[in-house]
Amino acid sequence: MTKTNDWDSLGLSNDFLFGKVMSDPELCKELLGLILPELQIDRIEYPELQKPIRPDVDARSVRLDVYVKDNKNTVYDIEMQTVNTGELPKRSRYYQGMIDLQLIDAGQSYKKLNHSYVIFICLADIFGLGLHKYTFENICLENTSLKLKDGAVKIFLNTESSREDVSDGLRSFLDYVAGRKAENSYVQKLENAVREAKRNREWRHEYMTLLMRDLENLEKGREEGREEGIFGMVAALKELGIPAQVILEKLQEKFHLTAENAKKYL
Repeated sequence: MTKTNDWDSLGLSNDFLFGKVMSDPELCKELLGLILPELQIDRIEYPELQKPIRPDVDARSVRLDVYVKDNKNTVYDIEMQTVNTGELPKRSRYYQGMIDLQLIDAGQSYKKLNHSYVIFICLADIFGLGLHKYTFENICLENTSLKLKDGAVKIFLNTESSREDVSDGLRSFLDYVAGRKAENSYVQKLENAVREAKRNREWRHEYMTLLMRDLENLEKGREEGREEGIFGMVAALKELGIPAQVILEKLQEKFHLTAENAKKYL
């Protein structure tokens, strides 16, 4: 979750709230029209909105913020991203692969793969060129006019640009996401939708439940990381020939462990 955990203080940049607001097909279609005006989208549907994608038990699961399909069977994944984790380009690759696995069944022709767009709305300029919009397609490096035409496009939107390189409508939307004052008809619709979403008690409860689960997973990860660090330290001390009793005492002192708990790391 992003920025704040207080339900009443959330803005559209919160991924959970963004997903709920974009469950309105008209609002979502209008946003896609701002991002991709050349596509002339007539209608959209939600085939698997926020479905966790996990092809097998060993794979990392993915929960999409907004996943829709238009009248031409083009699919769109729109993700709200408030923190520059340094891994978004590779995450877009992973999301693309997971989506493709959902689009065709085993034995089907690859020709059945839909055209797809993976879109990240970012609160930071992850590429540092000052653009509002970065669009990527696969091209031939030896002849950049030659496109692979695999039907996969990745777009990264940047709310922090001051350029006039996109439409006024898209720029107003990105300003609104970033918390800056923006006034146009679409932003007003979004403000109304956000206000209405916050009155939804079921969504509030769902958000709080997910938040508690995320906090529990974070604490679990910290504990697992702590244990990994202890085992690593013990292995290093053993390689140096440090006696077991000395290692035991160090563990008790450094990590505030009882003698019984410290012994399990030896």
